[in-house]
Amino acid sequence: MFTIKGKTGDWEVVIGVETHIEVLSKSKIFSGASADYNPTVAPNTQACMVDVAMPGMLPVLNEYCVDQAIKFGLAINAEISHKSRFARKQYFYPDLPQGYQISQPAEEPPVVGRGWIEIVGDDGNPKKILIERAHMEQDAAKNKHDMHPSKSFVDLNRSGVMLLEIVTFLDTKNPENNSYITSPEEAEKYLRQIREIARAVGVSKANMEEGSMRADVNVSVRPAGAKYFNERCEIKNMVSFKFIKTAIEYEARRQIEILENGGKIERSTMRYNQGDGTTTVQRSKEDALDYRYFPDPDLLPLIITDEHIERIRKTMPELPAATRTRYIEKFGLAEYDAARLTETVDISHWFDAAVGDKPSRAKSIANWMISELFAHPENYDITNEKSGMVDEMRIITPSDLAELVDMVASRDINGKQAKEIFIKMLDGESGTPREIADKFGMKQITDTGAIEKIIDEVIAANPSQVEQYKSGKVGLLGFFVGNVMKKSGGSANPAVVNEILKNKLN
Repeated sequence: MFTIKGKTGDWEVVIGVETHIEVLSKSKIFSGASADYNPTVAPNTQACMVDVAMPGMLPVLNEYCVDQAIKFGLAINAEISHKSRFARKQYFYPDLPQGYQISQPAEEPPVVGRGWIEIVGDDGNPKKILIERAHMEQDAAKNKHDMHPSKSFVDLNRSGVMLLEIVTFLDTKNPENNSYITSPEEAEKYLRQIREIARAVGVSKANMEEGSMRADVNVSVRPAGAKYFNERCEIKNMVSFKFIKTAIEYEARRQIEILENGGKIERSTMRYNQGDGTTTVQRSKEDALDYRYFPDPDLLPLIITDEHIERIRKTMPELPAATRTRYIEKFGLAEYDAARLTETVDISHWFDAAVGDKPSRAKSIANWMISELFAHPENYDITNEKSGMVDEMRIITPSDLAELVDMVASRDINGKQAKEIFIKMLDGESGTPREIADKFGMKQITDTGAIEKIIDEVIAANPSQVEQYKSGKVGLLGFFVGNVMKKSGGSANPAVVNEILKNKLN
C-alpha cells in the first residue's frame, strides 16, 4: 500500500479518475458535421447549424457513436444498458453555444454501466479497478485566449464531437473493498490501460498530447488503516501522465498538511500549475444538482437490444491483455517484451506480421524491434500505410525483418553481418536483406574445410600464444577467434570457428 509520511503518521491516498476520450467517428454525435477534429484545420470550418445552436436546429443521434460506446463497454467487462436517456446538463461557458451540454444523467443508467479493468498493483499482483459508468456526451468548443491582447476567440470545430466519460467506482458502503486506485503509479497504469483498450478496439486515438484523451483526478487522503473516506478535491483537465503523477502527490500532501493542522478539506476544483508542480483552488466543486439535469426533449430514449449487443461483440478484436498473455505463453517472451510489443495495436499487428507462421522467429523479432526498430521510428511504418522508399528513406517492413532473422537462423549470415545489413537498410539501401547481402558479398562461411584452412594459418602465425593457451591461459581462445574472424572478413561462422579451434588447440 502506497503511503505518505506526515507529522502525525502515515496517510493513504484514495484516487478516483474521470477520463474523457474523443470517440472516432466520421460525423459528430448529434450532427452531420465532420468529427475529424484536428487542431491544424481552419477554425469554425467543421461546424454546422446544430453545433452552433441555431434556433430550430434539432439533434439527431449518430448510431455509429452508440456502437463505439458499446464496443468500449464490452472491452472493459461492463454491463450494457438496454435503455438509457440523454439529458441537458445546464451550465454557461463561452465554449458551449447551447448553454447546456447534452450528456447522460448522473442518477440514471448510461449506455455503459458497471465494469472493470485489471492493472498490476503496487504490490506486484493483478488488481481490479472498478468502473462505475461510461457515458456519452458532446464535447465543447475550444476557447483561444492567445490570439489578441484584449479578446478571446471560440473555435467550434470540436463542438459536438462525441466524448465517452469513464468514471471509476468507489464503494463508499464497503470501505474495505480496495478495488480503486491508491497511488500515483496505479493512476498512471490505469490510464495507460484505458488508452490501450480504446486504441485496440478502434474507439479513440486516446492521445493525451493532442487532447483526444483528458483526465480529471479526484484525490482524498485518510490515516493509514482508516475505514472511512474523507472529502475529495478534483484536479481538472490533466493531459500528461507525468503531470498526473506529480499533481496527485502534491495535492495529497497539501490535504495532509491541512488536516494535520486541524483544518478541513473543502470540496473544490483544483488547477494544476505545470510550472512549479503545484495545485491551487479554482472554484468550489459543483454537485450534480447544480447542473439541473433534465431529460432532453429533442432526443428519444435510447433502446439497445441483445441482438445489437451480440452483433458488436462478434466484431471485437483481441484485447492488449490477451495479446500479452499469448506472447508470453505461445512465444515464451518476457513480460517486459510482451508489454512493449502491445503498447499499441499497430505495434502488435506489426510484430504478428513479422512472426508470421514461424513461432521460432518470435524472440529474435522481439529483440530486433525493441532494441533496434523502436530506436528508429522514422524508418519503419508501424501502421503499414507506407512501403518502399519515402523521401529517399527506406521503410523497413515486417517481411524485411522476418527475412533478416531467418538468414541468421539458417547461418547464411552471422549476427554482425545482420547488423550491417540492417544499418544499410536504415541508410536507404534498396532491395531485400538477402539481395543486400549478395550485393555486398556478405555470406557466412560455413564450409568447415575453408574455416579450418584459415584457423591453421592463424595458429601457425602465433606459436607463442598457442603455447600459452596450452599451458593454461584458456582466455586466449578469444584472441584466436578474433584473428580468424578478421582474416575471414567477419564471414566465418563463429560457432564453427570456436568448435574447430578448441579441437585443434587442445
